[in-house]
Amino acid sequence: MTDSHETATGEFATREDVDARGGSASASALPSAPSHAPSSAPSFAPDSLVLNRKLPLWYQVSQSLRASILGRPQDASLRLPTEEQLATHYGVSVLTMRQALKELETEGLISRHRRRGTFIEPRARRATPVRLLGSVDAIVAQQSGDATTVLGHGAVPVPGDLAEFFPDCGEVVSFRRLRRDGESGEPTNWAENAVRPEVAARIDLTDLERWPMTKVLHDIVGVKISRITDTVEARLADPVTADLLQVPLLSPILHYTGVTYDEKGRVVDVARIRYRGDRFSFSLTVEAR
Repeated sequence: MTDSHETATGEFATREDVDARGGSASASALPSAPSHAPSSAPSFAPDSLVLNRKLPLWYQVSQSLRASILGRPQDASLRLPTEEQLATHYGVSVLTMRQALKELETEGLISRHRRRGTFIEPRARRATPVRLLGSVDAIVAQQSGDATTVLGHGAVPVPGDLAEFFPDCGEVVSFRRLRRDGESGEPTNWAENAVRPEVAARIDLTDLERWPMTKVLHDIVGVKISRITDTVEARLADPVTADLLQVPLLSPILHYTGVTYDEKGRVVDVARIRYRGDRFSFSLTVEAR
């Protein structure tokens, strides 16, 4: 997204600016599906990733691979490529890749078996932490895997509490969405996005049913996002939230506000998301420079 980013794909076998290889990286074909999987099932192939040098590589890789796992086709192979192949794909060292896989194993998304390989856990239940560490790709990754329903959209006067973000707009386009767990169907959060009108005009609702708003703005609409500021606070469920998330009125929820800026410094989107308190936790990582 900026000159400090590098694209990590299978074309890169080494990185001079990151830690040394923990083993030789191979660009050979991905491994075949395990014996218990149908022979016709396609091999699992993770998405590519744009790496940001200012953030921990293992974290970026784990979040990207997490998004690929949660968004995989139903008939995809459950067997992951080897550590070496994944390291080559992402353009990182084997040690970095190993740390990323450990994170996913701790979350319960994958299991690792000596001499057999690493496999996706198809029935793993996810209690996803909301983390204020990451790039745009990481934020998208944390939102992936949910089934999304667009509840409604339309132009509205700029809400009073958002006036500071849209000083040059008389109205914004509001998008309301409900997300459900991809496996259980249980509601996990609902979101309201206030989007600048000229940007909203280029948004296809079918894309919002498939992808998070950040991905739609960045990858499909083509907004050059410069930064996203996040605020997370504890609140009590109001009647609308209680009904949509199927929780008792005044029960604890996690209220997230994300303000997205373009390369000109203008606010293009303000997202307000209410998360079920029993499905999400909050963690903040602060690193010394």
